[in-house]
Amino acid sequence: MTAKTGLIVSAHSADFVWRAGGAIALHAARGYHVRVVCLSFGERGESAKLWREKDMTEEIVKRERRKEALAAAQILGCEVVFLDRGDYPLTSDKELLFTLVDHFRELMPSFVLSHSLADPYNFDHPLATHLAQEARIIAQAHGHKPGGSVLGAPPVYLFEPHQPEQCEWRPEVFLDIGPVWDKKRKAFECMAAQEHLWEYYTRTALQRGNQAARNTGRKVIYGEAYQRVFPDLVEHF
Repeated sequence: MTAKTGLIVSAHSADFVWRAGGAIALHAARGYHVRVVCLSFGERGESAKLWREKDMTEEIVKRERRKEALAAAQILGCEVVFLDRGDYPLTSDKELLFTLVDHFRELMPSFVLSHSLADPYNFDHPLATHLAQEARIIAQAHGHKPGGSVLGAPPVYLFEPHQPEQCEWRPEVFLDIGPVWDKKRKAFECMAAQEHLWEYYTRTALQRGNQAARNTGRKVIYGEAYQRVFPDLVEHF
């Protein structure tokens, strides 16, 4: 296991690309082993373009979404694991929860990324985050699989939802993703089933870059924004 690691819990197979592709590529370039856990392929609710094709089936959609996500992950430099738990709705049980706990304890991530805590447009997204949060807590419990390694307290960051104003989300942390923007854009272009989002998330990156520049005085063109779940400890202001 690599000393520096990151864990992303993604409800659907494209979410990690739009929302955290820059963070993934930045950390991969710095030697982090980044693992993306995709809870579903987004086969029912996030693959309309594929469903418009003649004689389409759910298995074909899953296969195509898997190929897209693997191609994007290769560009970004991360590992991706597919749990194939279905979407619209994504459903939770102890098996899924404990699978995520195992990922936490195996990886011992330095940071965790997932969705906003609320999303009235897509209930799969906050469920993914609630699962990640509960798994993090269980992974910290000495009584869960006693004798095994116990998780510390990795910070959790919530990546930007599609409609932040409606999701009780606000930008609190910015990342300058300019050095890896080309990788993120190329990863976008792997997600052919959701081509309509390529330009939307390009505009989002430019907007967050502009806000990062205004708030820091640094030259930032492309950015990603995150909300923190837990407070930070600092030595000075």
